[in-house]
Amino acid sequence: MARKTEIPSYYGEPQKFDPTFRGPIHNRSCTDVLCCVIFIIVILGYIALGTVAWIHGDPRKVVYPTDSHGQFCGQQGTPNANKAILFYFNILHCANPAVLINLQCPTTQLCVSKCPDRFATYLDMQYNYRYNKSYWEYYRQFCKPGFDNPWKSVAQVLRDEDCPSMIVPSRPFLQRCFPDFITRNGTLTVANKTDFKDGLGKTRSVTDLRDAANGITALLDAKEVGIKIFEDYASSWYWILIGLVITMVVSLLFILLLRFTAGVLLWLVIFGVITAVGYGIWHCYWEYSVLQGKPDADVTISDIGFQTDFRVYLQLSQTWLIFMISLAVIEAIVILMLIFLRSRVRIAIALLKEGSKAIGYIMSTLFYPIITFFLLAVCIAYWAVTAVFLASSGDAVYKVMSTQPKCQYANLTCNPETFNKTNVTKLCPGAQCTFAFYGGESVYHRYIFILQLGNLLVFLWLVNFTIALGQCTLAGAFASYYWALKKPADIPACPLFAAFGRAIRYHTGSLAFGALILSIVQFFRIILEYLDHKLKGAQNAFARFLLCCLKCCFWCLEHFIKFMNRNAYIMIAIYGKNFCTSAKDAFFLLMRNVVRVAVLDKVTDFLLFLGKLLISGSVGVLAFFFFTRKIPVIQEEVPSLNYYWVPLLTVIFGSYLVAHGFFNVYAMCVDTLFLCFCEDLERNDGSPGKPYFMSPGLHKILRRADQPGKQADFQFSSMPPVAMALTSDLLPSVTCRSASGCRLLIVLIAALPTKQQRLVDLERNNGSAARPYYMSSELRNILNKKNVKRRPTKKK
Repeated sequence: MARKTEIPSYYGEPQKFDPTFRGPIHNRSCTDVLCCVIFIIVILGYIALGTVAWIHGDPRKVVYPTDSHGQFCGQQGTPNANKAILFYFNILHCANPAVLINLQCPTTQLCVSKCPDRFATYLDMQYNYRYNKSYWEYYRQFCKPGFDNPWKSVAQVLRDEDCPSMIVPSRPFLQRCFPDFITRNGTLTVANKTDFKDGLGKTRSVTDLRDAANGITALLDAKEVGIKIFEDYASSWYWILIGLVITMVVSLLFILLLRFTAGVLLWLVIFGVITAVGYGIWHCYWEYSVLQGKPDADVTISDIGFQTDFRVYLQLSQTWLIFMISLAVIEAIVILMLIFLRSRVRIAIALLKEGSKAIGYIMSTLFYPIITFFLLAVCIAYWAVTAVFLASSGDAVYKVMSTQPKCQYANLTCNPETFNKTNVTKLCPGAQCTFAFYGGESVYHRYIFILQLGNLLVFLWLVNFTIALGQCTLAGAFASYYWALKKPADIPACPLFAAFGRAIRYHTGSLAFGALILSIVQFFRIILEYLDHKLKGAQNAFARFLLCCLKCCFWCLEHFIKFMNRNAYIMIAIYGKNFCTSAKDAFFLLMRNVVRVAVLDKVTDFLLFLGKLLISGSVGVLAFFFFTRKIPVIQEEVPSLNYYWVPLLTVIFGSYLVAHGFFNVYAMCVDTLFLCFCEDLERNDGSPGKPYFMSPGLHKILRRADQPGKQADFQFSSMPPVAMALTSDLLPSVTCRSASGCRLLIVLIAALPTKQQRLVDLERNNGSAARPYYMSSELRNILNKKNVKRRPTKKK
């Protein structure tokens, strides 16, 4: 029989044999009820938060541009329904540093239906109005609604902000009027002019307009890229979905093939990844060599800066050098792991093959990730909508915008209706009361940031709970498979549905408890990342070092909690205990089998990662050739894109997530079978009275992992029935280390007197001089019995 290993007592006592245990316990009670109640209350509060945000928020504030009076441009049902473009009265003021400080241009902003297409000033309009009334009709559309006095003096018009002092040829960009710049023969022009009058009689250069426009575009570049990305998604979403469906089909076929050709397929994956990475290294070297021969080979990535068109980087030799070095490092790591862990890889492949049998008997587990994806999509959508409504809550807030740096009223709140009647315009000439942002002074508005943090924390909690529910459900299903003595006859009906029902009905509190612990750690990690972003320009080296250490510690803590939660959920699915007890039992069980954990856990994760990498990489290569129009057969079907890398990266990332969803089922199956195997070894010994629930193949795999280079202990349960019948009373007393040695003992024992005679000998005698055993010395040695030798009597 297998020799028992001495386990330190501080790792808990091994499980005892229980003849009634047959897998996941059905008679269980609710666990962690208090946490369940808190979780339900938090969900109700989260719904209430979303409702309040929906009442106070207005997403139009994020979507539409807003004029100086806080009105939306182009919004249906408003006076500006037909005026979808924002016009700046004096765009030259947008070159002021106040733009970067207050995120607003310190000039009057008005919603218009179209941008001006000519140069004109208010003085020119008054002069030409005498001869042609149409000059005023054109100019007035850029004045405040209701203003109809073309003879009003320029000083009064500018003081009352009735009309702009000038207009320049512009075109709409991101729903805003920007000067229509054109470069001719290397000279910047606007409507073929290089200078213009600013409305006050001064001649200004076109470069002044460019500097002013740059003040705004610096704030709108991110929005421009976002809009183009949105356009790319709108035109390519159909092909993105096709790519994800292809990934789903390939992943499903891959897992089904593992059921029958696990060893061959996984070795093909390993060598396929090595071959693909090797080809990538050669291709990168070839591209690098070609670009090195060109005149501009010394141009680096830092020289060209950030470019939205990634094809620019592919023209640099440095880019291909970085790719080549990265792939070479990956290739070296994979090859070294295969060299030094080749025996472990073979064991892990055999364990994955055993896991494929479990999935083959419970095929419904492959489709459970769809439920997880749906629940995660609901959580993400609710969080995003709530965050947008919270961000758009509040009323319009107006602030004093002044081009004079010494204005004492700058950046103070104001009322646009009474602003011209105050002393601000006298003390700060040219100051404007301009819309700044949406907010308020109520308790709700003051704590918007706190509510956003709460929204984030609850979102993380719900996401981790959804993942925990999936892990516990799959663990319960695969545990039902393992603890079935005769497979598949003893597997209960609908194991996946039964496991899902037990998890929801009895263990919502335990799953929420584990998810909360993980969510708090992730929440602090996000805060640390935010602080790191804020302190990037700080000169305090100690603060940056401390922050780096904290980030590293919390990263390690998060991964440890994920590992412990995963195993705790397996124990919850089997025994139905609370989270803390299950986590403790799982930890002690793993520590009692730490050698097996170290050998198999990371190796199986590595093999599954290679499978995910191969599938997502293959689909990514196919998407690259498609979106770059390198497949002649379907070249006409490719949509027109601003950035081809947008759908490409989406397909690659989405394919990895889809493959991860399917392979996560496999990983959960292997982890569950492994924990059940460790429990099985502690509960049973392989005898007829305490048989192993594992298959002979699985026992052979994992027992070999315990003693590499040695022959595994002989299993008496595999003896012929005749030998078992003749020697069943002696086997519990026999220990042998090889199959040949045990067979020799069996033959010897079978040739001895009958079982009844041997039992009578053992009952009547005790090996003393008065009552010696009559059995042979060989049998006495097997049973560890001795006859006391008589001492010779001295002759008198």
